Amino acid sequence: MKFLDQAKIYLESGKGGPGCVSFHREKFVEFGGPDGGNGGKGGDVIIEVVDTLNTLIDFRYQQHFRAAPGQNGMGQNRTGAGGKDCIIKVPVGTVILDEDKETVLADLTEPGQRIVFLKGGDGGFGNAHYKTATNQAPRKFTPGWPGKEAAVWLRLKLIADVGLVGLPNAGKSTFLASCTNAKPKIADYPFTTLHPNLGVVRAGEIDFVIADIPGLIEGAHEGHGLGDRFLGHVERTAVLLHLIDCTQDDLPGAYKTIRRELKEYGGGLTEKPEIIALTKADALGPELAEDQAKILKKAIKKDIMVISAVAQDNIKPLLFKLAEIVRENRKNSGHIPHRAASYEDDEEGEEE
Repeated sequence: MKFLDQAKIYLESGKGGPGCVSFHREKFVEFGGPDGGNGGKGGDVIIEVVDTLNTLIDFRYQQHFRAAPGQNGMGQNRTGAGGKDCIIKVPVGTVILDEDKETVLADLTEPGQRIVFLKGGDGGFGNAHYKTATNQAPRKFTPGWPGKEAAVWLRLKLIADVGLVGLPNAGKSTFLASCTNAKPKIADYPFTTLHPNLGVVRAGEIDFVIADIPGLIEGAHEGHGLGDRFLGHVERTAVLLHLIDCTQDDLPGAYKTIRRELKEYGGGLTEKPEIIALTKADALGPELAEDQAKILKKAIKKDIMVISAVAQDNIKPLLFKLAEIVRENRKNSGHIPHRAASYEDDEEGEEE
């Protein structure tokens, strides 16, 4: 399945039906009077959140959505039928943005949530509406009101508990594969991951979701590398797991590069709890890896964990530490995030 987290769509609500000019005609009724009915209301454009979707791929093949117009009014005071609503189903975590890609129009985070995004036009009045004591045979009617049009961007922000961040080739996908059933592409070169991946972890009695996003490089907020577009997928997480390759020459520099990009992106990412872990400890051996951890700890004044996803060293203690933060966050917010399925994709990630 292709993973698509951004799509532009065009919406149009239904126009109202026109009113009717009609006069009652019946045997032995000499002055039947006006009986033209009103036009029907145009259909609304409704956006509904469902938990059976986890990507915006459907919107790659259909971008235009139109609600049905209202029907004409009819004689015998019959109001035209209302137009059928256009219901657009989106995954949990979808944000609706204006054409400028910055103005947030709606943030959809709960399954079953429905919003009337564009209201249909009202139906026009028939001539019966204009009947008065002094004007008993009006021929006036009004056309229906036009519908509304809008072009919007849909952007999917994954609902996850833990966000993996780090430089390219820091071992994020290997970590995800080692502790979940997710099967991200893993290779020994930068930017192996081209789209976000999700995996579900069970630590003790708690389940939580980990989101792995493509690696950041210096200048990502200016569009370098794959840019910072995918950072939106870790905005809703309770904690960030910052992975650093312990074979790096400049560990403090690697750490500060990512923190700088998080700050430039904004979204409150720098205020989130953070756990720092040195990965690929098996490549250096326990003693050298611990020496690297001491160097980094001295430079940034923060606690460091040393792990090896391949050898499963210190993976369980790390997961339980993450679980504790997730549990505390859920307790404070009183909300358990929606569980989305993991993404598996053998093809290249989508770019807009």
